[in-house]
Amino acid sequence: MKLLLNIDVDDLPSAEAFYIAAFGLTPARRFGDAAVEMLGAEVPIYLLRKADGSTGAGGQPRTYDRHWTPLHGDLVVDDLDAALAQAVAAGALQEGAIREADWGRIVTIADPFGHGWCLLQFRGRGYDEITT
Repeated sequence: MKLLLNIDVDDLPSAEAFYIAAFGLTPARRFGDAAVEMLGAEVPIYLLRKADGSTGAGGQPRTYDRHWTPLHGDLVVDDLDAALAQAVAAGALQEGAIREADWGRIVTIADPFGHGWCLLQFRGRGYDEITT
């Protein structure tokens, strides 16, 4: 099984620029003006141009305001402070303070298209620090 991550955006050039600047991803294949494949994470990320207000899942209109979804991405980084500064400089919104946990550090952000992300910096054995 192979995992692909698709992210709806209303402005493909702006999304591409954000994901390059914020997370260091690299554009690869293009699918006309409808999508671009971004590489550099463990799975390919596809930015898909979908108009604001167009019909999304369950017949709901797409909105690119900050929205809640039960699914979000976690990006594991070596230096949380540097990764956060880079993402914010690229246009991400920090949504709270950096939090400490037994397994490491975490901060939540949103991209300019309303999608939530967590930046994680593991310490020690990462999640194995809390495995029972």
